[in-house]
Amino acid sequence: MCGIAGIMTRDGAAPDPTQLDRLAAAIGHRGPDGEGRMVARDVGLVQRRLAIIDLAGGDQPLFEPGGAALVANGEIYNYIELLAGMTDVRFATQSDCEPPLHLYRRHGVDFTAKLRGMYAIAIFDPLEDQLVLARDPFGIKPLYYVQTDRLFAFASEPQALFAAGILAPRIDARARAELLQLQYTTGAATIFEGVSRVQPGETLVVRAGRVISRARRRALPADAPESWSDSEAIARVDAALTDSVMVHQRSDVPYGMFLSGGVDSAAVLSVMAPLNELPVHAFTMGFAEPGAADERSRAREIASALGAEMEALEFSSEDFWRVLPQVAAAADDPAADYAMLPSWVLAGAARRAGLKVILTGEGGDELFAGYGRYRYLAGVRPWWRGGRMMRARGTFDGLSVLAGDVAGWRDGVAAAETTARLPGRSRLQVAQAADCADWLPNDILLKLDRCLMAHGVEGRTPFLDPVVADVAFRLADRQKVRDGTGKWLLRKWLDGRLPQAQAFARKRGFTVPVGAWIARRGAELGPLISRHPAVAEIADRKAVEALFVAAGGKRAGFAAWTLLFWTLWYDRHVLGRVAAGDTFEVLREAKEAA
Repeated sequence: MCGIAGIMTRDGAAPDPTQLDRLAAAIGHRGPDGEGRMVARDVGLVQRRLAIIDLAGGDQPLFEPGGAALVANGEIYNYIELLAGMTDVRFATQSDCEPPLHLYRRHGVDFTAKLRGMYAIAIFDPLEDQLVLARDPFGIKPLYYVQTDRLFAFASEPQALFAAGILAPRIDARARAELLQLQYTTGAATIFEGVSRVQPGETLVVRAGRVISRARRRALPADAPESWSDSEAIARVDAALTDSVMVHQRSDVPYGMFLSGGVDSAAVLSVMAPLNELPVHAFTMGFAEPGAADERSRAREIASALGAEMEALEFSSEDFWRVLPQVAAAADDPAADYAMLPSWVLAGAARRAGLKVILTGEGGDELFAGYGRYRYLAGVRPWWRGGRMMRARGTFDGLSVLAGDVAGWRDGVAAAETTARLPGRSRLQVAQAADCADWLPNDILLKLDRCLMAHGVEGRTPFLDPVVADVAFRLADRQKVRDGTGKWLLRKWLDGRLPQAQAFARKRGFTVPVGAWIARRGAELGPLISRHPAVAEIADRKAVEALFVAAGGKRAGFAAWTLLFWTLWYDRHVLGRVAAGDTFEVLREAKEAA
């Protein structure tokens, strides 16, 4: 797990060493254990290392006899099998990232077909005079790039491209509308003009500073649902999850897991516990707010039943105001998801406990159909045939707050839905695939990456594995949603394996009570937010102030949260203010600077 960046010039000149220095410094938090770089002809590569596997010998860049060099961010979970299978290769290290380099020499840009893992990889091949960038199919690890008149540059985080002086941060109005209405942005374009994402599963070939070809590897099978019996499906799920958790535990450093008390994290821990001689270190969190959902007691029951060592934390309104500016600063590719806040605190606790690897339950809802929005798709007409449309209403619809034009905010969602409609897929599969295209990588996984990497911790997601996806996505709709219950088959499997998880009990949810906290200080927040440049240009001032006073309501609360996050994010990533202190200190400082 690391941070990577690099430059290829257009005119064949050597990259500017100062820009390479700035790129490396800007991603330093992603790799506190070391730095490596390489400059050859018109290409410069840099890497900051978080040492997880082959601690002594896995420094990058890695090289192969043909002269190709690799820098990578991520983990290749099947590296042991790949090392054993290439008996004609003399490996220089035991790093999980060396096999991809030799696979590239054998198979060219199709090398990713052999990989099982999460990764963002850059390879410079002097024989072909090309730079190759590749990202894992689910988009677990991030990778961004820009093309200017002078160069092509890439980095694990957009902020590194700005820090290097390659371009200035300018907001794309279309993507801003998406963020405000959806809480994330879609597709290859980011919220910054000129900054693009390498799409999940995409491989780019770059020559003379320009992308000349693209290929894409799907995360999900194209197959229609299978007709497995419930018992056969449960056996397949059991085998796939056991295999996935086993390889996701491959590490030369200590690891633990995040336990919410819900089905997904309980499923992961139920597999982890028997595979480890020592108790698994699990972290959970609750909220210091009357009436807030708090599943710490259920998490304790699960941990106790599995012999895990559980560390329970509490998140209060004081924590909310304190950490929010830090989270906004880390989320350079923004997602207005308040679940980032507890993730941030949990990541800090894991690092203080001496852990560098955390397994999580992300992906379970998408693959096994856990979201409420999936349930109406079982047995009703799809949205493109007159049924209810997915994500039909934006955050600010009907609130009369935004003054600017936000038309077209759903275009990216519609495009993902269209792409997901492969022959034979059920309407539920289409909805799941559409969510996996953008919601998963550009919100859920972005949250995990930024929060954990800011603390020097690697997040691993056993559900987001091709072995698991091949089974889960092909389950019959009725095995995903039955009797109004999502993730039915996963619950059935867990109920037989771990009754203490209460798999069929109604989950109260891991919802941060941000609306209540904002409403209590809404009269103070409203004027600070409404007059900030981030909001003043897109919203009615009086309507914004009224929104913050009414933030105790569900819709108003989420809209107020979105504007609060947007303001702090804009202050840091567009205006460039590096402010210390809590949320109110940052906002007051911004007001004084205006």
